[in-house]
Amino acid sequence: MKIGWIDGKGIEAPYKVAITGIGVVSSAGIGKDAFWNGILKPESLGDKLIHDFDPAHFMNVKEARRADRYNQLGLAAAQLAMDDAGPLDVDPAMAGVWMGTGVGGLTSLESQIIVCHERGPDRVTPFLVPMMMANSNAATISMRFGFTNTCQTTATACAAGTHAIENAAREIASGRATVMLTGGAEVSTTKTAQAGFANMTASTPTGISRPFDINRDGFLMAEGAGVVVLEELNHALARNAHIYALITGVGSNADAHHITAPAPHGVGAASCMELALLDAGLSPSDIAHINAHGTSTPLNDRGEAEAIAKVFGIPSPPVTSLKGALGHTLGAAGAIEAVAVCLTFENNVIPITANTKVVDPEINIDVVINETRPLGPGAIISNSFGFGGHNGCIIFERFE
Repeated sequence: MKIGWIDGKGIEAPYKVAITGIGVVSSAGIGKDAFWNGILKPESLGDKLIHDFDPAHFMNVKEARRADRYNQLGLAAAQLAMDDAGPLDVDPAMAGVWMGTGVGGLTSLESQIIVCHERGPDRVTPFLVPMMMANSNAATISMRFGFTNTCQTTATACAAGTHAIENAAREIASGRATVMLTGGAEVSTTKTAQAGFANMTASTPTGISRPFDINRDGFLMAEGAGVVVLEELNHALARNAHIYALITGVGSNADAHHITAPAPHGVGAASCMELALLDAGLSPSDIAHINAHGTSTPLNDRGEAEAIAKVFGIPSPPVTSLKGALGHTLGAAGAIEAVAVCLTFENNVIPITANTKVVDPEINIDVVINETRPLGPGAIISNSFGFGGHNGCIIFERFE
């Protein structure tokens, strides 16, 4: 790790960053085992809401009543990640939280606007402000575990979960923290939000997410949360922790082009992947698999494919988009996909791109469809590209 980890001047980061715990709450499954089985299915139809989530498994009734659903999902994913990591004997002042979200407590905000209009302002809950705050999830997680190091929230649209993990990794790589709980949570499937995305023709009118497919017609909105435990490598080794992967490089930049459309030909995305490779000290040939952003929109998929072909050549490494299986969880997407990357290493299997049957002939990359593939030696790069031109890429490597 050389670029961007301390001061952007190429100084080698003194500490290595390990992933030692993973937690996920998604429409494909709650918990890592159910989630992994869910993303391996060749077809994934229906809505991408989490119908079997019960907040009572993770908080008491009072806590649940005062927390927006996005916060409930994020806290649940954090608890699952901490349980997975095992006992962490760490100074609370050296443990922090960094979460990502696109919009925060939108469900509470929208419902209380209706209450205000229909029943009057006196009936609006006094808990609305903490429920709708975008930083409420990071704050709730820090209070749950008593972590007093930095506690921050990143809101860079669909790149937020990835950027949160990048920022948390920098805290450890620079020695400012020993442990970080990081990821993303999102519930933006309200009536108004869905109408907004539909009216801008970003979401699918057919209700099926099929990334890179010739018949793709937009993304399918979803809810979910993913959290990983990042730990300084020597600290993890000293307690004999299970290490899923190392984070060895990150990239972050901006298209500076359009508030919703990606830059033509994926130039910003290509540059971001190149930054991550440079940071990790790797060449394109060192990448064994690409976890694509792959939203199932015509513009995003074509631009990302052009970017991948530019950076990695043709044929590209095997490419998967999990949004066929998961839908698009916006600010949580990159974090949930980081969990999937860890499980890809764990199982030595590359998941398929669900629902995709015929890859668009204009997309000249190796999209994994129909059947899973074995994972070869090498690193995995995970991409997230958000509205506003926010780009984020993370490189994960096996710990050997």
